[in-house]
Amino acid sequence: MEEKNNCIAKSITLSNNVADVPILAGFVEEVCEEAGINMATMMQLNLAIEEAVVNVMDYAYPAGTEGDVLVDAKVDNGQLHIIITDKGTPFDPTAKADVDTTLSAEERNIGGLGIHLIRTIMDDVIYERVDDRNVLTLIKKIQ
Repeated sequence: MEEKNNCIAKSITLSNNVADVPILAGFVEEVCEEAGINMATMMQLNLAIEEAVVNVMDYAYPAGTEGDVLVDAKVDNGQLHIIITDKGTPFDPTAKADVDTTLSAEERNIGGLGIHLIRTIMDDVIYERVDDRNVLTLIKKIQ
């Protein structure tokens, strides 16, 4: 991985429609390329970020309601911060219990694997409710 100390700040606003996921993937790729993040790490980051954003698209707003998902990317001091903000129903994914991956698929409760995946890939996951908005911050050390 190249070492870059330059600061990067980019934003994208998506609708709560999974048809916007390819736009998100392009955004993540652009940020990772500018930050000098290698392809393997970029693919992992894209998976975690997509999982978090698709959860917002699918569950934050009532069915049939249009809403926005703001994704901010900041790279500074060897860390990538992805901040996902929406005005949907309050939901704290960090409050969910860890999934017991030692159980078989039949024994496990439905759901929770996406949050497990995000926690596994990212170094830190922080949730806040700020000004009637969900703010999920995903942090990855990149240097």
